[in-house]
Amino acid sequence: MPTFSHLMPSRLITWPVAIGLAAFLIRRYVQSGQFEKETDETGKVVIVTGSNMGIGKETVLELARRGATVYMACRNKSKTEQALKEIIEQTGNNKIFFRELDLSSLKSVRKFVSNFKEEQDELHILINNAGVILETRGLTEDGFEMQLGVNHMGHFLLTILLLDLLKKSAPSRIINVSSLAHTNGEIKVDDLNSEKNYQGGKAYSQSKLANVMFTRELAKRLEGTGVSVNALHPGMVNTEIAKNFILAQTKLVRLFAKLLFMLFTQDAKSGAQTTLYAALDPDLDGVTGQYFSDCKPKKVGHAATDEKVSQFLWEESMKWTGAPKVI
Repeated sequence: MPTFSHLMPSRLITWPVAIGLAAFLIRRYVQSGQFEKETDETGKVVIVTGSNMGIGKETVLELARRGATVYMACRNKSKTEQALKEIIEQTGNNKIFFRELDLSSLKSVRKFVSNFKEEQDELHILINNAGVILETRGLTEDGFEMQLGVNHMGHFLLTILLLDLLKKSAPSRIINVSSLAHTNGEIKVDDLNSEKNYQGGKAYSQSKLANVMFTRELAKRLEGTGVSVNALHPGMVNTEIAKNFILAQTKLVRLFAKLLFMLFTQDAKSGAQTTLYAALDPDLDGVTGQYFSDCKPKKVGHAATDEKVSQFLWEESMKWTGAPKVI
């Protein structure tokens, strides 16, 4: 009986070949589950924030392929218009639009919503995808720590202001793109704005924990309205925000992270799959307040279940953003 060594001469089994094969297998393993159900989204109106590159762009591309009307809510006009052009060329769907939205400015959020409501009287899916990660502390236009301000506060106000359209269009869905980093997060009730102490990675984790807490609290408040709210972890994806996450770590962690980054990250298309699953899967009709990863339900981190802190975060978010008390 021929052995493996007989089929594969030993001179071909070199270290480069072995390492390459291992890398190939690892890369295949880390790619997330795929949302393969075919759905027709014709007539659906969708907003995707931060969608001119990476996961957001891949999300819009697939929504466009399925016939949806999509609003790319982004800050950078030139990048978004280029991405929009590419998406229309690839899908033939002309119902893809760019509308300026800077989540670091509450004024911009309000202007975006006002303009959107002048154009549309329906909204079926809101995907809060945009996010930032910073090594050094920065402030939004309104004085919020930048990561908390963009990743949570901006999306909080955006969502609250769009609830009337989402309710009118029910059944509808809100998708909050969070991160596994939420499991390491802590809502600093005595220093929410990171004024006393700032560490980039911890501030990012706090903002991602805020995404999950917001999801769970909003789901309870919207019970019976036909509007579902779910959060997700897209996986470790080879995008700019992932690269910035590495830069926000300590020197020692950064060294190893750079070596492993390309090996253990997935591409943006794979990273968009759980978002598409949460937004489109018919089996999730009526499912709300959940957290998904790899196109499957997952348990949230323990901190996300703290009802007292969740109430604190909700009240502070209402106060900071000046959001109307619509629920």
